[in-house]
Amino acid sequence: IDLRTLRKPLFKYTSCVAHTHPVSQTSCWKLKVQCHTRAFTKRLVCLWICGSVGLCLWICGSNVFFNHFQDSVNEERVAHVLAEACIRMHLAEERVCRNITELFRDDVIWALQKSLLWPSEACALLVGPSCGKFDLYAPWNITLPKVPKPPVIPPSAPAAGSPQNRVLFLTDIHWDQEYAEGSAADCKDPLCCRNDSGTPSWRRREAGYWGTYSKCDLPLRTVEHLLQHVAKSGPWDWVYWTGDIPAHNVWAQTRAQQLSELTVITRLIHKHLGPNVTVYPAIGNHESTPVNSFPPPSEHGNRSSAWLYNTMAEEWAPWLPEQALKTLRYGGFYTLQIQPGLRLVSLNMNYCARENFWLMVNSTDPANQLQWLVQVLQASEDKGEKVHIIGHIPPGLCLGSWSWNYYHIVNRYEGTIAGQFFGHTHTDEFQMFYDEETLTRPLSVAFVAPSVTTYVNLNPGKKGSLEEVTVC
Repeated sequence: IDLRTLRKPLFKYTSCVAHTHPVSQTSCWKLKVQCHTRAFTKRLVCLWICGSVGLCLWICGSNVFFNHFQDSVNEERVAHVLAEACIRMHLAEERVCRNITELFRDDVIWALQKSLLWPSEACALLVGPSCGKFDLYAPWNITLPKVPKPPVIPPSAPAAGSPQNRVLFLTDIHWDQEYAEGSAADCKDPLCCRNDSGTPSWRRREAGYWGTYSKCDLPLRTVEHLLQHVAKSGPWDWVYWTGDIPAHNVWAQTRAQQLSELTVITRLIHKHLGPNVTVYPAIGNHESTPVNSFPPPSEHGNRSSAWLYNTMAEEWAPWLPEQALKTLRYGGFYTLQIQPGLRLVSLNMNYCARENFWLMVNSTDPANQLQWLVQVLQASEDKGEKVHIIGHIPPGLCLGSWSWNYYHIVNRYEGTIAGQFFGHTHTDEFQMFYDEETLTRPLSVAFVAPSVTTYVNLNPGKKGSLEEVTVC
C-alpha cells in the first residue's frame, strides 16, 4: 500500500487494504524487522502505528479491509486486529498482547484522530524511516535572545580548598510489587521473577532474594537496603532523582497502582535520607500509564496528565517551593535555586521521546518547555548563576528536531550550564556536546547514571569513592 495516497486524518480513510505489492512487501518486511529489534514497549508503539496505516494486516498475511473507522465499533475491530497481529508476530504472549492493546487503545486512537500528520509522517515520526518520510530537523526552531553570547572562558580546575558539595544521584529504581523469590527468572513475558512467572524447571534459573540477573526488576527490600546504605554514606547536601519508579509490567498497570508506587518510594526516600536532605526529582517515562503517554498541557479532562502531576506535586511539596510546584502541575518541569549561585532545571524529557505517541498531535516544543528553558538560562546568565539540568531521557535519544534545538541551546549557554544529569538507559555512560562551528571543542557533558534495577541482566548501579566501597 502506498501510504502517501491515504487521506488524513488517519482514522477517516476508507477501503484501505494491505496489498501484496512488491514495494509494500519490502517496506512491511523492514518494518516488521524493526518492530522485533526494539524493546518491548517500543515494539507495541511500533505495532500500533504500523497497524493504523494497514501494514500490520499485510504482516499478518490478512487481506482485511479497513472501512469507516470513525465509530467505536470499528475502533474495537482495529484493537482486535492489532492484538491478533501482536500475537502472530510473537511480540508477546496472548495475555500480554490483549491487555496492552486494550490499555493503549483509547489514547492512541484519540491521538491518531487529532493528528494532522499524514499516516506516513506519523509512522516516520514515532517508528522511523522504514514506513515513511518526515523531516525531523526542519519543522521548528527555538528563538534565542538577541543578547550576544559571552566570550568562552576555558574551564580550569577549582583552587585547593574550594567549597564542595556531596550530591546523591538516583535513577531507574523500577520496584516490582509482584517480585517473588523462587519464581521463574526466565519466562515468556517481558518481565519475569513475578508471582505469575511460574515455577522454574530444574534447568531454569529462579528469582533470588535480593534480585536476579535476568529481565527482572527489584523487590522493595533491595530498594530499601540501598537507601539505608546510601544514607549511612552521607551526609548528602542534596539528591538528584531522575525517575522511573514502577516495574516493567506495562501491560497490566493502572493509574492507582502507579500513584501508589510513587507514594511508597517517595516516602521511603524521605524516611531514610531524612527531612534535612532535599531531593530534586525528574519524571521518567514509566511513571504514566499507558507507558510513555504524556499528552501536551493543552489536553484536558481524563486524558490529561493532571492525575499524575498533581499527585507528584503533593508528594514532593516538602522538597520543592510553590513556584516549582506550579510548573510541575502544568507540564512536569520546574526550576529553583539550590543555593546562591547555583540553579536547577528539571526537564520533562517525555516531550522529546519518540515513544510518546502524543507527539503526533504536537511535536513542536510541547508545553513550550525549551523556550521556557531559554528564558531560565538567560536570566541565570544575567545574574551570573550556574545551572544544573536534570531529566530522565538523555537528549541524544530524543526526536531529531527536539535534540537539535536542545543542542543549540547548550551551545549558546555553555558558560552557564555547569552539569547535565540523566538516566533511562540503565547503563553508566555519558554524552558529549561540541561547539557547533567546528564540532571539535567539547563544551558540555551529560552524565547518564546506571539504574538501580537489574533489568536486563545488570547489577544494581552503585558508584562512590574508593574509600567508601568494599570490594567482595
